Amino acid sequence: MSEVLDYSLMVAPNGARRTSAEHPSLPVTAADLARTARACQSEGATAIHVHVRDNQERHSLDAGRYREAIAAIAEYAPGLGVQITTESAGLYQPAEQLACLTRLRPWAASIAVREMAAEPSIAKTTYAFAHEASIEVQHIVYTPGCISQLLAWREAGLVRPEQCRVLVVLGQYAPPRDAAPADLDPLALGFKGHGLPLSVCAFGRNEHLCLRDAAARGYGVRLGFENSVCDAQGVPHRDNAASVRAYRKQLSAVVL
Repeated sequence: MSEVLDYSLMVAPNGARRTSAEHPSLPVTAADLARTARACQSEGATAIHVHVRDNQERHSLDAGRYREAIAAIAEYAPGLGVQITTESAGLYQPAEQLACLTRLRPWAASIAVREMAAEPSIAKTTYAFAHEASIEVQHIVYTPGCISQLLAWREAGLVRPEQCRVLVVLGQYAPPRDAAPADLDPLALGFKGHGLPLSVCAFGRNEHLCLRDAAARGYGVRLGFENSVCDAQGVPHRDNAASVRAYRKQLSAVVL
């Protein structure tokens, strides 16, 4: 399967839990996502990680809503890679997450290892379907236990060789815990010697600091309002594009 996304700077503009009540520029509708995608692309984003919402701004895995959002993004931000989420957010079971993939057949999707591990038979079917449908999978890992599970699945052949992309999550949304750069070390160590391409996202005020460190190690990064709406001083970013711009400016200063 050919690679469809450039993971070097993926924007995650909304996530599953925050609402527009928490930040007025958090994108909720397909049109919101499309405008955000175009603005972030203009600031250097290479891909977008998409969550869709229902009419009450609740997390949704509705294939129709995804199709609408993907079409709008393709129109407003042509060339920007699009990845959907299969995140449960406490609302969906693995069978429903699989159903989203089978109905939508997206180019790329993120799948949380710990959520699939809850139902191993569904996990097996999910990764097999993704392989057959040429869906590029990015595995979400939170803990060393997630890493051990993913590596065991790869060894057993349940996860196919081309299903090699990984997103390492630092910190957490609920209960809130800000990430720190040192959080990356034990997780990165778990993948040492396996040659898997890693990306990193980080919750909280230290998002950009953590991602600068990850980029310096050659990892891809994912940033945006899913993980943090403010800078290191707690000042809210105007919008997702402003966060991307601030991160790239800081990164350039470090490189220079």
